[in-house]
Amino acid sequence: MTTGTSAEREILIVTGMSGAGRSTAGNALEDIGWYVVDNLPPQMLRPLVDLVTTDGAELPRIAALVDVRGRNFFKNFREIVADIRNVSFVRVLFLDATDDTLVRRFESVRRPHPLQDDGTISDGIAAERSRMAEIREMSDIVIDTSELNVHQLSTRIVETFSGEDDSNIHITVQSFGFKYGLPTDVDLVADARFLPNPFWSQDLKALTGLDKPVSDYVLSQTGAGEFLDAYEALLRPVLEGYQRENKRYATIAIGCTGGKHRSVALVMELAARLSSQSGLDVRIKHRDLGRE
Repeated sequence: MTTGTSAEREILIVTGMSGAGRSTAGNALEDIGWYVVDNLPPQMLRPLVDLVTTDGAELPRIAALVDVRGRNFFKNFREIVADIRNVSFVRVLFLDATDDTLVRRFESVRRPHPLQDDGTISDGIAAERSRMAEIREMSDIVIDTSELNVHQLSTRIVETFSGEDDSNIHITVQSFGFKYGLPTDVDLVADARFLPNPFWSQDLKALTGLDKPVSDYVLSQTGAGEFLDAYEALLRPVLEGYQRENKRYATIAIGCTGGKHRSVALVMELAARLSSQSGLDVRIKHRDLGRE
């Protein structure tokens, strides 16, 4: 690995719920050139940052995997991150999953949850979720791994941390279906169900929002253009604030009933509008397309 300048040196703290895929994330980061430190003792995090920021250091990108066993670390998490940010570019990645998913994962490997003590796996998950709530709230990136296998999570990590220009804000614009549940790893959610549903048109039902007839139908409806204009205007100060607060990743979701028609069409149009703005790296995700 080549020596990086101080501007290139990064610290990524990878944490989250036990069983949500921290080891998989660490392996993926290592594959794309990050120096990964697993189960780092909390008191060693600042010395690690000092090592990275020393002139001549050859480890410009370090990921520290920290789990709930580092209890003292989580008591002072906000203060520790603030201290590190004084000397280095640091981000926090939080991996999450639904309680049911986590229970199934622990049962499949026949291991106890690290906080369950004499209780059940569910008791341990509840205790950990309570302890981690504030950390999840302040994290820069949250990834819900409930519907991801190890290969899909690895791909998501590579796409997110493979070395883009971090001066940009990386925006994911995502469609989804309300009937499949709200996405848990998004920053802003909008509802497209105020528009007529193409599902009830025999000519459009089998198509999706990626098809021009559906897109034209949705975007021509009363209120669609006004919604997009207003939402784009609303996002402008939000994204400017994210940049001031050094929040480089955000997910904007638009939902309709099934995530097939209206939300897909609106996401495509909103993403095109955002892509024309400087300083934004825009990606598109259709969570529920193809589920019907």
